[in-house]
Amino acid sequence: MDFSRYEKLRTQVRNSFSEVTQQLVDEALVYADEKLAGLTRYDGRPLLDHAVAVASIVINEIGLGRNSAVSSILHDVIRLGHKQLLAEEFLALTADIRARFGEQVVGITVGLSNISELKLKVSKEQADNFRDLIVSYSEDPRVILIKLADRLEVMRSLEMFPREKWRKKSWESMNLYAQIAHKLGLYNIKSELEDVALKYLEPKDYEHIATKLEESAEERKAFIARFLVPIEERLTQLGIKYHIKSRTKSIFSIWTKMRKQHVPFEGVYDIFAIRIIIDCPPEQEKPLCWTAYSVVSDFYTPNPNRMRDWISIPKSNGYESLHTTVSAAGRWVEVQIRTERMDAVAERGIAAHWRYKGVGQGAKTNEMWLGQLRELIENTPHSLAQRFDAKPASGEIFVFTPNGDLRKLPEGATLLDFAFDIHTSLGCSCVGGKVNNRAVPIRETLHNGDIVEIQTQKNQTPKADWLSVVVTSKARNKIKSFLREEQAKHNRMGREELERKIKNWKLPIAIDEAVGYLVKYFKLRHGAEVYGLIATQKIDLGSIKEILLRYLSGEEDEARRAAAAEAEAERQKSRSAKETHTSQDALVIDDDISKIKYKLAKCCNPIKGDEVFGFITINAGITIHRTDCPNARRMRENYPYRVIDARWRESADGAFRVTIRIVAADITGITNHITEVVSHDLKLNIRSLAFENSSGGTITGIIAVEVPSAAVVDTLIHSITRIKGIQRVYRIN
Repeated sequence: MDFSRYEKLRTQVRNSFSEVTQQLVDEALVYADEKLAGLTRYDGRPLLDHAVAVASIVINEIGLGRNSAVSSILHDVIRLGHKQLLAEEFLALTADIRARFGEQVVGITVGLSNISELKLKVSKEQADNFRDLIVSYSEDPRVILIKLADRLEVMRSLEMFPREKWRKKSWESMNLYAQIAHKLGLYNIKSELEDVALKYLEPKDYEHIATKLEESAEERKAFIARFLVPIEERLTQLGIKYHIKSRTKSIFSIWTKMRKQHVPFEGVYDIFAIRIIIDCPPEQEKPLCWTAYSVVSDFYTPNPNRMRDWISIPKSNGYESLHTTVSAAGRWVEVQIRTERMDAVAERGIAAHWRYKGVGQGAKTNEMWLGQLRELIENTPHSLAQRFDAKPASGEIFVFTPNGDLRKLPEGATLLDFAFDIHTSLGCSCVGGKVNNRAVPIRETLHNGDIVEIQTQKNQTPKADWLSVVVTSKARNKIKSFLREEQAKHNRMGREELERKIKNWKLPIAIDEAVGYLVKYFKLRHGAEVYGLIATQKIDLGSIKEILLRYLSGEEDEARRAAAAEAEAERQKSRSAKETHTSQDALVIDDDISKIKYKLAKCCNPIKGDEVFGFITINAGITIHRTDCPNARRMRENYPYRVIDARWRESADGAFRVTIRIVAADITGITNHITEVVSHDLKLNIRSLAFENSSGGTITGIIAVEVPSAAVVDTLIHSITRIKGIQRVYRIN
C-alpha cells in the first residue's frame, strides 16, 4: 500500500496519539485498502479517500480518539459488507474486525452502517422524529459524532455527486445533521453544514449574501479596528493576556435573519461579532471575563436586553461565554467574551473541554467526556434523543412506509395500529401486511426501523376483538366509533324492517311489545340485540312471524302479559331522567375524559352535577349534553338510537368553565364587589370578566368562572345576588 497518499492523516495521528495507535491506524488503512480495492468515488478517486477524510475530521475537528479514528477508516468496509454479503459472510467479516481492532470498533461501525441503511423521504414535520431515530440507532455516542464527520465530508465533496442528489443531501444536512451538531456544541460543523447546504438549495440567495459580504469586507475591517482601539489599550494597561477575533456571521444565519425580519442584507445589523479571548488559569476565568465586560461597557453603551451570561450558568452542551451588544457610531456590535478553554469548547464541543482538563488522550479521559456527551443528549430538552438505548427511552418506536415516510408509534404497537395511524380507511380494511418484506398478521408487534406495508380487502370491517390487538388510542377510538355506528345502523335497520313486516303481516301488536317478547324468547339481554340479529339476517323473519303468531293466539298468555309489562316498563324508564342518571349501564363521566372518547358539548356547556345524556356523533365520538340543552329535543326525536344514558361519577374532580350573566345597577365599585365575592370569598378562578353600560342606569356583565360542579354554580349565583345593586344573575350556555 502507498502510505504517502494518506500522509496528512498519519501526521495528525503521530501528533495526537501514541506509537501503538499509529500502528493500529496503519493496520486499519491496509485492511480497508484491501477490502475496498477497485472501488471509487464519483470523481474516480479511491473510495478509501472518503474514509480517510472522515477520520481526519474526527481527529482534528472533533477531537475523538483511537477507536473513533479506526472506525472512520473502516466504516465503508462494514457498510458495503452489510449491503452485499450474505449473513454468514457478514458475521465472519465483523468477527475478523473484532479480532483485529476490538469490540468497540465493531459496535461503532455497525451503528454507522445501520444509519446509512435508512432510506427516508423526510418532511420538515418529520425532522425531529428522524433525529430521534438516528440516536436510537446509536448505542455508542461516537456513532453520531462520526456520522456528522461523514456528512460534513460528503457536503465538502458534493460537487462530484450527480446533480439529482444535491438537493436531498443538502436538505438533510440543513434540517437534520446541522441541528444535531448544534445540540452537541459543534458550532463550526453546524455552520459549515448549513452554509454549504444553502449554497445548493438557494444558490442565488447564497451568492447574493456572499457578494455583499465581500463588498463590505474592507469597511467592516476598518470599523472593527476603530472599535477595538480603546478596548485593547485598556486591557493591555490592566495586564490581561488576550487576543481578539472578529467573526462574520455565517451566510445561513444572515439569510435566516433576512427572511424572518423581512429585511434586505443592509437591514441585518449584527453581521459580525467580536470575540475577546482571554488567556488565564481556570480560577481567574470568571473575574477576568467580567473585567473585560466592564472595559467594553465603559467605552460603549450596552443594550440591557441583549446581555447573556453563560459563564455563571453554562448551556447544557458546555458552552460558556459572556455576550453583550453595544452601540458604537450608530450601529450595534455584538461582543463575546470568553477564555481560551471556553473558545475551544464553543468551537469543537465537549471533547475540547476534556482536552483542557489536562488528562491527556488516555482511555480514562475518553470515558469521562463520552459519559458527559451521553448525559448531554439524554437530558437535552430537544426531542433529539431521549437516550442512547436500542430504542427511544420514551417508549416510542420509529417505523417506515414502503415509500420511506417516517411514523412514530408507541412501543408495543402492532401492524393494525400502524394501519390506523396512516388512515382510518386503511385500518378498517386491513387484513394483514408485510414487515421488512415478510408476511405478517394484523397482531404483529412492530419494532424500531421496521418497513411496514399494509394489505387490505374491500369487504373487511373492524371486529370487536380488534380492541385487544391495538395499543394506540387513535386506533381504539376509531374501532369503537365504527362499532358504535355499525350497531346504531343495525338497530335502525332492524327496527325499521321489523315494523314493516309486522305491518305487512297485519299483526295486532305494538313494536315494543313484539321486541320485548322476542328478547325473552331468544334469551337476549335487550332489544338492540334483536334489531342487530334481524339487520345481519341471523334470524329468519319467517320464524319471527311464526313466533309472534303463536304469541298472539293465546298459546302463551303469561309470556304475553310479561312482555307487555316489560315494554311498558321500558317506556316509563325512558321518560324518567332520574332513572336515566342512576342507571348502572349509563356512560360514567369521569374527570379524565381522555379515557373514553367523549367531549362536553359547546352548545350547552354541561358541568358536573347537571343532568346529562350522551349523543353518538359520526366522527367525534360521544358528545355530552345537558337534558335541557336547546338541541336535546331534536336529537331525541330524530336520532333516538344514537342517544345513550350518562351520569357523572360522584368522585370525579375537575374544573369546568361556566358563564354567568349579571344585570346590575351602575353603582361605583360594584364590579370590585363581584370579583371579591368570586375570587376571595368563594376562591374561584375568574377566566374573563366584561361589563358594558345598558339603558336605564344599569350595566350588564359576562363573567366566565372555573367551577368544580353545578352545586358551586348555585352557590355562586346566590352569593352574587346578595350584593347590593344586583338585579339579576343567571347561567348562560
